[in-house]
Amino acid sequence: MMKYVIGIDLGTSSVKTVLVNKEGEIKGEATAAYPLIQERPGYSEQNPEEWVNGTVACLKQLLQENGVSGEDIEGVSFSGQMHGMVLLDEQNNVLRNAILWNDTRTTKECREIEQKLGGKLLDITRNAALEGFTLPKILWVQKHEPELFAKAARFVLPKDYLRYRMTGRVEMEISDAAGTLLLNVPEGAWSEEIAQAFGLPEGFCPPLVGSTEQTGTLLPEFAQQSGLSPDTRVFGGGADNACGAVGAGIVRKGDALCSIGTSGVVLTYEEDKNKDFAGKVHFFNHAHPGAFYAMGVTLAAGYSLSWFKDSLAPELSFSELLEPVGSLPPGADGLLFTPYLVGERTPHADSVIRGSFIGLSGTHRREHLARAVMEGITFSLAESVALFREAGITVERVISIGGGAKNPVWLQMQADIFGTPVVSLKNEQGPAMGSAMMAAVGCGWFGSLKECADKFIGYGKTYEPIPANVETYGRLFKLYQQVYSATRSLNEGLQEFRG
Repeated sequence: MMKYVIGIDLGTSSVKTVLVNKEGEIKGEATAAYPLIQERPGYSEQNPEEWVNGTVACLKQLLQENGVSGEDIEGVSFSGQMHGMVLLDEQNNVLRNAILWNDTRTTKECREIEQKLGGKLLDITRNAALEGFTLPKILWVQKHEPELFAKAARFVLPKDYLRYRMTGRVEMEISDAAGTLLLNVPEGAWSEEIAQAFGLPEGFCPPLVGSTEQTGTLLPEFAQQSGLSPDTRVFGGGADNACGAVGAGIVRKGDALCSIGTSGVVLTYEEDKNKDFAGKVHFFNHAHPGAFYAMGVTLAAGYSLSWFKDSLAPELSFSELLEPVGSLPPGADGLLFTPYLVGERTPHADSVIRGSFIGLSGTHRREHLARAVMEGITFSLAESVALFREAGITVERVISIGGGAKNPVWLQMQADIFGTPVVSLKNEQGPAMGSAMMAAVGCGWFGSLKECADKFIGYGKTYEPIPANVETYGRLFKLYQQVYSATRSLNEGLQEFRG
């Protein structure tokens, strides 16, 4: 009898499930969308019940469309949108809509965290206080909804709430907990000092579990609703970025991930808990036991290219727009672009800075601008790679996924700018596959995520750096790094004229 695991990727706009067999083959997929609740500018919330309903619908569809029995599913695991706050009362009832990672109402709370904790914040959590993280959201409710907060007994993150509804156990998985600003990241334990500093009740932070650790089996009522067996084993899962890394095989030293979606992420595997990036990049616990990952973020990566196409070439497809780019030399004939269209995250946590073309002349054509946009996005990601290397992390190979992995010119450009071989994946499934791999390891199919990656993940072509291009881009990168400070005050002056 064929056995399977299911990976559940609980995203911001939808839940995606994948059915995977012991060969690492995806035998079925199902997706269900759900809405955002945005009552005011900067607010972003969701009803957790939507996650449960969407997941049940996907699981039923997955079994029915692929002719699979619930008894054929050995285990399920999760990938989850990070940082979202779900407040629960003593009976584990949800007290309010979840406040999501992309909610920006908590700037004042971030400053309060910095003021109260000072240097201890980075010492304990290894991350700066940003609006996306969970603790600022908790403090906002504590301040603005005190009567509701008085009923709060504990909090969980989105995928951990979904797992509670499936198993009846309230726990929080460690790679997700790392993004709350309440975890002592190097030690992998909740920080009592931070919880006490902000008057959080005892037991407010749930027990921690590992990514491949079994967290029970399905409740009978959930099994009946979904079509799965009550004996189906349920595992901890991971934060979406950790699962994306696992799904791309970033489970050993020397490998890094470059993911270009709307935003861009560069992520690298690390085993030294004492690495200190002074808060310039995120440093989180990885899904692999005892490991960590450092992560830099470009806010407008693929978004910069989408903006360019929609504004200047809406009639063209992306492939048509980029087709002439490969005939141009590195540097787009003296044109630089900075992808700060919505601010920047790494290495400049700056919401005011905006993008620019530098060096624009009458000889430049649309293809020059397109190449400059691609190079500028990659330069921004390379700033994260540079921070990793400055901290002593070796980057020997970059696995590229997302939009940047669909264009051979861009893959070669990444290899030349990073100065490192760049590899694409044969079958890119991202966090959903990573969560399925965690279930496969939890079920005992493999001894570790590394063993599972060797079996499940197939790599495509390798793009080697071209020495002459590496030298050219090295000089251009130094110029790119000067643009931020050269335009910072100008952007502040222009802010009052923006609509």
